[in-house]
Amino acid sequence: MKILPAIRIVFCCTSVILLWLLLMATAGAEQESVVVEKRFDKDVLHTMAAELADKPYAPRPRIPKPWLDLSYDEFNHIWFNSRNAIWMDEDRPFKMDLFTAGLYHERPTEINILQNGISNTLDYDLSLFDTTDQFPDLPVDGTMGYSGFRLRAELSKPDIFTEFFLFQGASYFRGIATGQTYGLSARGLALKTAHPDGEEFPDFTKFWVKAAEPGEKLVTVYALLDSPSTTGAYTFVITPGVPAKVSVDATLFPRTDLTHVGLGPLTSMFFFDETNRHRFDDFRPAVHDSEALMVWNGNGEVLWRPLANPARLQVSSFVDNNPKGFGLMQRNRRAEDFADLEAHYQNRPSLWITPGEAWGRGTVELVEIPADKEIYDNIVAYWRPREPLNAGDEHSFSYTMQWGEDPQGTPDLARVTNTRIGKGFDQVKNVVAIDFTDHPDIPDDLSDIQLTLRSNTGKLSKGILQHNPGTGGVRLVFSFLPGDAKAVEMRAQLRTSGKPISEVWLYRWTQ
Repeated sequence: MKILPAIRIVFCCTSVILLWLLLMATAGAEQESVVVEKRFDKDVLHTMAAELADKPYAPRPRIPKPWLDLSYDEFNHIWFNSRNAIWMDEDRPFKMDLFTAGLYHERPTEINILQNGISNTLDYDLSLFDTTDQFPDLPVDGTMGYSGFRLRAELSKPDIFTEFFLFQGASYFRGIATGQTYGLSARGLALKTAHPDGEEFPDFTKFWVKAAEPGEKLVTVYALLDSPSTTGAYTFVITPGVPAKVSVDATLFPRTDLTHVGLGPLTSMFFFDETNRHRFDDFRPAVHDSEALMVWNGNGEVLWRPLANPARLQVSSFVDNNPKGFGLMQRNRRAEDFADLEAHYQNRPSLWITPGEAWGRGTVELVEIPADKEIYDNIVAYWRPREPLNAGDEHSFSYTMQWGEDPQGTPDLARVTNTRIGKGFDQVKNVVAIDFTDHPDIPDDLSDIQLTLRSNTGKLSKGILQHNPGTGGVRLVFSFLPGDAKAVEMRAQLRTSGKPISEVWLYRWTQ
């Protein structure tokens, strides 16, 4: 939407009728542009994505080069003024702030406001942002635009609108439960992650944000995805709270056969914890946004796989049929678990994915990338279908997301709360200590527990179970010698009467 002479019209704060009256009032004056309203719904988006897939991929134009040449510090001298938020002066349950393109965000994203079935595009407006006197004077032309947006709601206090969700960059988005701090991210789609030919990053090129009516508890966002390999039509229905919940419906229209595709992809950071603490000279006991991959597989097992920061890139595949869910978890919640009074890692969200329909055969794939700083997202997890998504066909899927702490609705089992790995007193054997929470099915006499403990190679000692007075739960301790093995896969679980009473602990130890 463009600005009429002497009149600044923001559709999101004005009804369609008022907009029309303002246009008529200026009919006798010289006009630089007219406002074009477009009808929009989910079917329109579906058609748009399908028609786009029939055309060759064409990247959006880049914004002016001076915006891309900004330093990180210079870019921090511009920010959105929340007093200019979309719906700021309306009685609506959500407010929306905008992010400017620039620096790392070189191609703008179109943002539309949807109200009563009518869509209007937000033109770029630099006056919505505040700057310091150290921010340079930069050109603004027709290529300039926004890089994304964030949503705010009254979450804890009346009239205080706190952010809980944002979309920005490629197909990335992030959410938090009420009171949490941003951590890991999600994506609309992952393509060729860790592939030798390089990864492809699809973009959400257009958004439509529906204006919620007074009293509504959810906000709906539509998005158009585009990349050299595929297009896609996405619908996000977002409900803030504890946990924050998101319902995702998507249809892909591949331009080429998608042989390495990731659905429900998650991206996070794992630097170190008590499994690899010896490698890092740091005053903190742990640094990570997520500590483990959790999978509830089609056989009903709940797998807990602590994350690693390996010396070399590694990919782990958990073969499955119709998974019940998976996610990246942040389970440690005490401030002293991290001893970082600035990053507040204990307050980062876990994210759990639940398929909305049977996803069939495939793998939960975990990619772990070496990192020498905590600023890098080096963890990726997603569902990889066994069969390719063929070009020329429509491929629809859905899932729900829980942003918060441990997921709701999973089996009631003793949970893994910590894993420690390091040398024992002889400085030869590698010792593993796994702490489980207490559980009603754990007997007082731990000798009544059947322990499953095995590895694919190396020598494992007999496991020892002990009550842990420090946690109130149970600790399993064993040692292993890898020999010449470069990697050792290990598995442990507690059972009684043949029935599992704990999560399945998995780990890949590497030299």
